[in-house]
Amino acid sequence: MSESMKGYRTSQRGFTLIEVMVVVVILGILAAVVVPRVMDRPDQARTTKAQNDVRALESALNLYRLDNFNYPTTEQGLNALVIPPTGGDEARNWRTGGYIDRLQKDPWGNDYQYLRPGREGREYDLYSLGADSRPGGEEANQDIGNWDPAQYEQR
Repeated sequence: MSESMKGYRTSQRGFTLIEVMVVVVILGILAAVVVPRVMDRPDQARTTKAQNDVRALESALNLYRLDNFNYPTTEQGLNALVIPPTGGDEARNWRTGGYIDRLQKDPWGNDYQYLRPGREGREYDLYSLGADSRPGGEEANQDIGNWDPAQYEQR
């Protein structure tokens, strides 16, 4: 071996056990702080998606109303946005191709709910029942609907 290589090899040194332990402890502390915050994100993402879906369906319902002078009945439901409705209020000016491509499920795999007339004097109610698929609830189980504009500002 050349003289310069010998000096290089002897000057190399690895991490000591204490240095490795300090790094492991720091990583453990970071994980303890970050992991709980990251674990809450899936519920928040599902809620945000449901809010966005409700807004998109509201827009499609408003276009439907512009063309047909009223909203679909509860019996016709949201399917009236995809296929021409039958029964109830006739949709004489139903747009060829519909108002949306297809009806999506909410982020928890359930159908969006639609009622016309809506409760409390609203023209219609459009909502998801949340993670528990039951009316009411809190946090991820909370119903997400068109009746509370303030919920769209909770980002």
